[in-house]
Amino acid sequence: MYCLKKITDDLTWVGGNDRRLAMFEGVYSVPDGVSYNSYLMMDEKTVLFDTVDRAVSKVFFENLAEALGERTLDYLVVHHMEPDHSFTLEEVVERYPNIKIICNAKIVTMIKQFFDFDIDSRAIVMKEGDVFSTGKHQLTFYMAPMVHWPEVMITYDTTDGILFSADAFGCFGALNGAIFADEVDFEHNYMKEARRYYGNIIGKYGPQVQAMLKKIDHLEIRLLCPLHGFVWRTDIEKYVQRYEKWSSYTPEEDGVVIAYASIYGNTENAAEILASRLWDRGIKAVMFDVSVTPASDIITAAFRYSHLVFASTTYNNGIFVSMEALVFDIVAHNLQNRTVAVIENGSWAPNSGKLIRAELEKCKNMNILENKIIIKSSIREGQLIEIEAMVDAIEKTIEKK
Repeated sequence: MYCLKKITDDLTWVGGNDRRLAMFEGVYSVPDGVSYNSYLMMDEKTVLFDTVDRAVSKVFFENLAEALGERTLDYLVVHHMEPDHSFTLEEVVERYPNIKIICNAKIVTMIKQFFDFDIDSRAIVMKEGDVFSTGKHQLTFYMAPMVHWPEVMITYDTTDGILFSADAFGCFGALNGAIFADEVDFEHNYMKEARRYYGNIIGKYGPQVQAMLKKIDHLEIRLLCPLHGFVWRTDIEKYVQRYEKWSSYTPEEDGVVIAYASIYGNTENAAEILASRLWDRGIKAVMFDVSVTPASDIITAAFRYSHLVFASTTYNNGIFVSMEALVFDIVAHNLQNRTVAVIENGSWAPNSGKLIRAELEKCKNMNILENKIIIKSSIREGQLIEIEAMVDAIEKTIEKK
């Protein structure tokens, strides 16, 4: 049975929610599910903005049929070809054989890679700044390459001030009956998932996000319609400001992320003493055991806070396995502008700290403190002064900033 949500008099959400998906893209846990957003505009011509993942295809086609009523579907705007938004594209073409597809040249190429139907005869190819009229509504198209695939574009409806933003401004989590961000306590219940979505899905491409933000800076956005998560109709500017901060790799707040890898608890003990001493100085600290905490959660915290501490045992003369994966992931996500400290442990040949530092030096603008702590098996009484020195160094960088 269909389940629609009205956005405006002319626009209806016809997407679906998947609460059974365990790992988004096979990588990121989504314990609260995820939404796949698709929007139908009813004008002189009917326009569908994107399709959905196969997991919600049944309700999607029921939604689409109900929203269209006796009318057919004239146009499909494709913003992004990732299969969670395009899997049902070919079936849409089969059900509505006279449909035209509005996209860009790179999307045409990707459609040919994913599907076998004739796209050339259907494609209406848009370039930067092109305008398309559906009747009352005037759609302007902007290219947004690498936010977060190379073919991505976004659409601005100048009539109602609606920005269809593709994966930008998305959020993990099923919608649970609400459609607008102001219907829920977004800041407390969803902002963490919005940050986790940005940091892990789009975070690598900060410069490209900055370029997109410059393109939309002059637009009067009254509705923000992403492909995942809630539609925004209030506080849009504040949410866009989050993207400006995240994409410039500017910490949201001062605080220390302590990620530790500990086999028998000794490295964890050192990390906990450090966290305790930081809190004694009024410095916020959050701790993560890399062996049990998904890397996506730690990367989310790394995008949020100003300082990072990596505490790792040495394992087979290298970095402990899960810590190594985390450090490589952080480097791959292009994190920048952080202050970093390292604690290494090794019963006979401590080596993890040197290797961690070498990896993090690949990132831009990383202030790696010289106050490295070397543990031989377990932290000793005499080394508490070294922890205090590390706290001093962290505190000074916070005060200086």
